[in-house]
Amino acid sequence: MGYQRIFCDNMVRLSTFRSYQIVLVFGAALAVVAFYYFGSEQENFSSTTKRIKQTQTIQNSNRNEADPSADPRLEQTSRRTAREQLEKRRAEGGSEAVQHYHILMMFTKVDKSKALQEKFEIAMRSMVKHARFLDKEILVFHFVSDEGSRELGQKILPEFLQDASFQNEVEFHDVTELTEKLFPIVKAMQLHFSAGSGAYYSDAIFFLSVAMHRIVPEDMKHIVQLDLDLKFRSNIKDLFEEFGQFPPGAVIGIAQEMQPVYRHTFWQYRRENPKTKVGDPPPDGKPGFNSGVMLLDLEAMRQSTLYNRLLEPEQVAKLADQYHFRGHLGDQDFFTMIGMEYPDLFHVLACGWNRQLCTWWMDHGYGDVFELYYQCVGPIHVYHGNCNTPIPDD
Repeated sequence: MGYQRIFCDNMVRLSTFRSYQIVLVFGAALAVVAFYYFGSEQENFSSTTKRIKQTQTIQNSNRNEADPSADPRLEQTSRRTAREQLEKRRAEGGSEAVQHYHILMMFTKVDKSKALQEKFEIAMRSMVKHARFLDKEILVFHFVSDEGSRELGQKILPEFLQDASFQNEVEFHDVTELTEKLFPIVKAMQLHFSAGSGAYYSDAIFFLSVAMHRIVPEDMKHIVQLDLDLKFRSNIKDLFEEFGQFPPGAVIGIAQEMQPVYRHTFWQYRRENPKTKVGDPPPDGKPGFNSGVMLLDLEAMRQSTLYNRLLEPEQVAKLADQYHFRGHLGDQDFFTMIGMEYPDLFHVLACGWNRQLCTWWMDHGYGDVFELYYQCVGPIHVYHGNCNTPIPDD
């Protein structure tokens, strides 16, 4: 009886609350729950990378944010409409999973080079101009950078992305931290595919694509790695569609080299094996690869016993000795060398996805065969201004 009396007394007291007080108490409780639920979320891309995330909304949202005169009632109406549409699709059983498309660029020493800054601007503006994605698709830009270049990137990227018609995110990853993690994996490769101590490609970071599958989180399945000196003429989403064209066993998508670079590099092997196709031009030869545009199927790379065995130092040395190979172009040399022996590891992209423009070898001993390598039939999706070659205007 005592408990019942206490309960009844409390109910009487509660009934004396004014209705608006109940509403205030209930609202405060919801606010606390929301704070701890949403405020406690943490983002953790990797234990070895720093993440600075900038989410850009679609074009109209960007402009409304920048415009102080934008009517907040319109924004509330838009959000309410979006919520209603989302709830309707959920009720109908529609899929609402967000799909991320990952691209990576090396963004080091950019703060100290006006030329690199100009190339980067061309690459970004052309990519944004032609890119088209659906509402639930997000293009994620990954930049491997030093501190100075990161600060520059944070400053200039909002301008390059302000007219994007798609959702996007930006992440910066510290080059020093990644290099420390990469070095034990690629140390043996640097002996065969680097220009020497202190040279540009002698740094372990320029073998990042080789071991990317061991560096990024396992829930990341695909990534496209791009050079800075590119100009897009097509939707980059179409490039991601190439992953669906990979034959069984392929782990990397890459275009062929469009100069007789490896005709020269494999000169001793070619002399000892006069009937070989190593270093010969397409369509029947093996001209090697160019790493300006690469599609990395990270899941396939993790699962491929053959590919991971080829990363072992003794396997690298064995193939380098077999082909008398000594290069200086980092990951490009490694992929070219193993591609000579194991071509099924690669999906060859059409030349239009990496239309290289450099003509250096035409004037350095290979003018008679140069055009056999340099010709490209078909639509041009991406220009590659390698060796500082000017890129044509649209």
